[in-house]
Amino acid sequence: MRAVIQRVSYCSVEVDGEQVADIGAGLLVLLGVEEEDSMEDITWLSRKIVNLRLFNDTKGIMNISLLDSGGDAIVISQFTLHAATKKGNRPSYIKAAKPSIATPLYESFLTQMAKDLGKKIGAGIFGADMKVSLLNDGPVTIIIDTKNKEL
Repeated sequence: MRAVIQRVSYCSVEVDGEQVADIGAGLLVLLGVEEEDSMEDITWLSRKIVNLRLFNDTKGIMNISLLDSGGDAIVISQFTLHAATKKGNRPSYIKAAKPSIATPLYESFLTQMAKDLGKKIGAGIFGADMKVSLLNDGPVTIIIDTKNKEL
């Protein structure tokens, strides 16, 4: 699994002109799923995200996690995070899981993150054409890949 995590002051998601999720201060998580991803990846990534210290303490130092801040989260499925761009100018998405595999893994991630955070998680609609609006706070943007935990 690959995630791009952005600290936001506000985020909302629309599908077909209808708002399907919105949050105030918290995290926007763009999530890409590969076919070989497992529950181990889901559990590790969810716990990592909710415990990352990305929010400022009273001294202005990023020392508070999403869990500790009481902030919210929106998770958006995004197969394009697995784009291969080595050859040519048209990205290949061969590493991205097909919907039959990615959908249940994405839904399991939402369930795990809600459990780890102790509250409902906002979400887009898997496979839909979504319009994501956000106010990036900082900006703070982190990339995590469960296959390369050093990123």
